[in-house]
Amino acid sequence: MEQATLSLVRRALAEDLAGYGDITSASAVPPDLRGSAVITAREELVVCGLPLAQAAMNAVDPTAVFTPLVTDGAVVTDRDRLVAIEGPARSILTAERTMLNLLSHFSGVATQSRRFARAVDGTGAIVVDTRKTTPGLRVWEKRAVALGGCHNHRFGLFDMILVKNNHLAAAGGVRAAMNRVKASHPHYVKVEVEVECEADLREAIACGADVIMLDNQAPESLRRLVEVAREIAPHVVLEASGGVSLVGVRAVAETGVDLISTSALTMGAPPVDVGLTLTLAG
Repeated sequence: MEQATLSLVRRALAEDLAGYGDITSASAVPPDLRGSAVITAREELVVCGLPLAQAAMNAVDPTAVFTPLVTDGAVVTDRDRLVAIEGPARSILTAERTMLNLLSHFSGVATQSRRFARAVDGTGAIVVDTRKTTPGLRVWEKRAVALGGCHNHRFGLFDMILVKNNHLAAAGGVRAAMNRVKASHPHYVKVEVEVECEADLREAIACGADVIMLDNQAPESLRRLVEVAREIAPHVVLEASGGVSLVGVRAVAETGVDLISTSALTMGAPPVDVGLTLTLAG
């Protein structure tokens, strides 16, 4: 996580400074002017990204003092203070936008995840993320999902076998794909198969899939497929997927599935509003 944090911060600063630096602050702000700043929430949100913001401030100026006033995962409301900073005014202004961008985006993902977790509360279903993440930001987006109260699905292509419709087409169907998987994969790797009809569902269960993804189903057909699966294999893990929105997620959860995967946790998360106020030293 530390390496991912440093890499992300370096890239974020590089695209803002481009080797030239902050020419506005360097031109307009006296070099010896010191100040203090606070980063404040401007709406209710779940905080995520404080270590990134601190790393950005430290990368710009290690003499600046960055003091978190809350922790990642905290639920805060409008006007709550998240961070206090003291140091050269130029440095604070140079780091400002990068710090705010990072906090705004990752807190947005965490806040969106909280909405989904609360929407399915009491149903027994768990909402999980997908691999539809912003390139290069997956580690932190998945961390934000967990901080918001949802869960992580597989991290990448390396940690779980997920046989989807294109794999099934290439392999020649569920049984052919599962036969190839069983012949080649380590026994400790979980195997999930995507199905869209009852026949494929029955075949996936018969072939020993650990998890079955019921893809692109309306709640009525999803409920029927869940009933079929529970009759055949009561303990098989069932995952619903495909266009699940915040508005419709509870109806999906009430069909009896175990997991609901949705890219809306990451790709559909709106940024939250945070701001920085600078006060000059007297």
